[in-house]
Amino acid sequence: MIKTLIKSTRITWAAKNVNMYLLVLTYAYFADIFITNPFEILEGLILVSLLWGALYSLNDLTDIEHDRRDKIKKNRPFIREHVDRKWIIIFFTSLIVLVFIISSLTLIPAFTAILGLMLVNQIIYTVPPIRLKDTKLAPFSSTATNTVLRMASCAVLLGNITIVPFSVYLFMYTASMGTYIMYKSKQRTASILTVISGIILLYAFINGDINLIQFAVAVLPASFATLPLYLSLFTQKDKMFDIADVMYHQIAMIFFIICIIYILFFHNIQLS
Repeated sequence: MIKTLIKSTRITWAAKNVNMYLLVLTYAYFADIFITNPFEILEGLILVSLLWGALYSLNDLTDIEHDRRDKIKKNRPFIREHVDRKWIIIFFTSLIVLVFIISSLTLIPAFTAILGLMLVNQIIYTVPPIRLKDTKLAPFSSTATNTVLRMASCAVLLGNITIVPFSVYLFMYTASMGTYIMYKSKQRTASILTVISGIILLYAFINGDINLIQFAVAVLPASFATLPLYLSLFTQKDKMFDIADVMYHQIAMIFFIICIIYILFFHNIQLS
């Protein structure tokens, strides 16, 4: 049972958090900001990942019946092995409470507030009676909003939520929405969002809001991992999903972690 509960947290999906933290940290890197609280930032990343692990477990609980009928999701932990509903609720509730206690006691209130927004957004998205997942608003409330909140959680720990330009927040919002739409196999909408994201990214480049190195380090690996998702709209859906999962949640995550460690502990340039 414990093994199944742990699997439900989708540990490798922490790549989403690691990726967004790296993107935000590149702004501190190129601004030559001396990061005085690297361990707090790592703590924040861990807490965000633990919170999302609990929220994925909640999501799987609320989606059990739907996932049983889905060819791709039928291998989710709670479907392959039965776990009593009460133990699932105790598990993710305890994890959520633990995260908020630690955050409240050790990190700034703004960070805890953003964790609260993540929690509220996911509850609205997945839990009845609201459950935006079953409405046309799903792409706006799910991955897109959560991506911005992940970035903001790191930015506040750096002391400045606006360290990331608005155009980059907007680009990540639309790009994440596009990824969600690709996952849902909506070809036309996904293509439109890809074009919109490209236009916003081009503006960010022209305006100096993001540079080529930031793009190559924090955005390009994720873009490569998204390519199989786009191809899944046309061919071999299951296989493309598996390739995307390995590329982003495993290979890219290792690269992101290495970059984060370097920025936090080996790039110590004092502001003049």
